[in-house]
Amino acid sequence: MNIQKFNVIGISVRTTNENGQSGQDIPALLKKFIGGGIAEKIPNKVSNDVIFVYTDYEKDHTKPYTTILGCAVESLDSIPEEMTGKTIEGVHYKKFTARGNLSEGVVYKEWMKIWNSDLDRNFTSDFEIYGEKAQNPENAEVDIFIAINR
Repeated sequence: MNIQKFNVIGISVRTTNENGQSGQDIPALLKKFIGGGIAEKIPNKVSNDVIFVYTDYEKDHTKPYTTILGCAVESLDSIPEEMTGKTIEGVHYKKFTARGNLSEGVVYKEWMKIWNSDLDRNFTSDFEIYGEKAQNPENAEVDIFIAINR
């Protein structure tokens, strides 16, 4: 599926899946996002969906990458201090959907399937969308979009 390019503003962390580092860094980023009321501070939002972006891959999912936690915005003209803005280029994506209880790691389990698949990934920017269907954490649906080569 093709995704039109879009802009995201949020907070970010440089992390890696090596030695479980991302399992510490990403929850800490989420805690900062919620605790700091970051979503309310993002200007020009196009929706209230929360987006996790995985981008700036050093090589692939085994090497360092940047995680941005934020919201889609109209433009990157006004990025608040201590926040990051990124344009997600429109490329070809494969969509996966994690369903179930968020506290039971359904999103991580879906990522495990993706990492262990033979998907022809291009490691530009991948993202997850936590929208209306993710409001009930015990019975959530989270869409994961993986950038692939055609």
